[in-house]
Amino acid sequence: MRWNYTPVHAASVEALARQLGTSRIVAELLVRNGLADPEPAGRFLSPALATLGDPFLVANVHSAAERLHRALEQRQSIVVLGDYDVDGVSSTTLLVSVLRRLGLNPRYVVPRRLDEGYGLTRTAIDRALEGGKPDLFIALDCGTNSHAEVAHLRSLGIDVIVVDHHRSKDEPPVDATLINPHVHESENDHAWRHLCTVGLVFKLLHGLLKRLRSENYPGAHDLRLKDYLDLVAMGTVADLVPLHGENRVFARHGLRVLAETQRPGLQELMRVAALKPEHSVTPVDISFRLGPRINASGRLADASLSVDLLLSDDWAFCQKTARQLDELNRERQEIEREITEQAERFVEENCSAASGIVLFDERWHPGVVGIVAGRISRKYHRPTIVLGNEGDLAKGSGRGVAGVNLVELLADCSDCLESWGGHPMAVGVSLKKPQLEAFRARFDKAVRGARGDSATEPTLELSGWLEATEIHERLMNEIEQLHPFGQGNPEPLFGVRGVRIPRPPEVFKEQHFRFAAEDASGRRLSGVAWKLANNLPPTGKPLELVVQVNWNFYNGRKTLQLELHDWRAV
Repeated sequence: MRWNYTPVHAASVEALARQLGTSRIVAELLVRNGLADPEPAGRFLSPALATLGDPFLVANVHSAAERLHRALEQRQSIVVLGDYDVDGVSSTTLLVSVLRRLGLNPRYVVPRRLDEGYGLTRTAIDRALEGGKPDLFIALDCGTNSHAEVAHLRSLGIDVIVVDHHRSKDEPPVDATLINPHVHESENDHAWRHLCTVGLVFKLLHGLLKRLRSENYPGAHDLRLKDYLDLVAMGTVADLVPLHGENRVFARHGLRVLAETQRPGLQELMRVAALKPEHSVTPVDISFRLGPRINASGRLADASLSVDLLLSDDWAFCQKTARQLDELNRERQEIEREITEQAERFVEENCSAASGIVLFDERWHPGVVGIVAGRISRKYHRPTIVLGNEGDLAKGSGRGVAGVNLVELLADCSDCLESWGGHPMAVGVSLKKPQLEAFRARFDKAVRGARGDSATEPTLELSGWLEATEIHERLMNEIEQLHPFGQGNPEPLFGVRGVRIPRPPEVFKEQHFRFAAEDASGRRLSGVAWKLANNLPPTGKPLELVVQVNWNFYNGRKTLQLELHDWRAV
């Protein structure tokens, strides 16, 4: 594995550290993140809710808020259709919760992945209308490219609002109110350009509340949108949008609200996920504990189960449903494990020269291939599409790597595809099975053109170099100013010099190991390495390590821990 360290301008680091009163390490991380000027760097370190922009600056929020205002005044009927991933589920829960607080009772529908496909399909619409024709239909996290479906709703006399963040392949829907900053771009929209759908729903509801409070609408002044930031944080983190601008504000404050959430459904979901919010909630907890359980119902069953859970105040129902989601997640994990093993074997045997990987098997469940694609792309450091069987189609998901835009790659392959869409790091794809080989070749060529031939070697991008003696609790407190880490703000990887491991590491579960390192002064540093048991470092020799530095909570104690990613002998 290659270690890559690109030095930043030393004078800029020193100046920023002096101006902000931070350490050199924090200043270097800020400069590396493109924040060399003190004003934006200061906002990054202190992302205040007061810095959220006027919601009416987002294109079409004003007209959508006015339409919701009319629905409230006239007590009109509303149907909400949201996608089945965490962003769609949290968006649906947020919108339905607030509209209920304001006196409406919207129906909600989540597409059944295996029966109805992705997003705003006719079959999902037909089921949504079984309870009667609404006055207003709201599509969340889908619909940007659903021209025929929007036209069908309008032909029935139903008004349509679409809130979405997926890229558009052509012109936006006609005769619908579309909130999507990727379609309606403006010069000064960088703060909210990359909001996912739940963030855009928050902006819409912020605009609606401003409108309602201006006329003293009953209950509007009592409703605190801040209390709903737990939902916004979950969708924002899970959907891999960059944690810059307003996304960073939503994530920082939303994680705090999530740690203290009063929602019975979320509390029960945390319990079955063995998540202890008293130790705070991190993006990793959403990505690997809460998110997969919310997603499990949409991948293997009916995603409305997750919305039901998040909306419910019935503790008995929440306990039962959280257990059900946990069981579905275990089933999903087993299916994924089997598919991942098969996929890795195929890559090792057939894809050694490929820059972009496309995998398909008739036996694979299309509801879980997205997570498999993520595992393959991380392991082999290559953009990956994994497809399962859906009738005449091969259908699945893709996951990207840093520096490669999957949406742009798929645009180069569009004549091979039936449908595709998403955002730079995660996409959905379907194609006719006879097109598989043509798509595989075209995708590989597109990736090669974007990355060159030498980019497939796994690389660790170092954020900085430290002497082992510099790793202490004060360093952790300084790094915590940069939380939350995630897409667009990766957790720093440090190269560490001046380390020895005096005793053999302790292997556990046959895959991982714990170790105790010593710095130049003989001080002990505890560490853990995940899935590196086949590459144990030598004892007693000078080493260089690549680590993340974090807190470990165990038996009520909070201790510093190194998470080892690679090592080399000096």
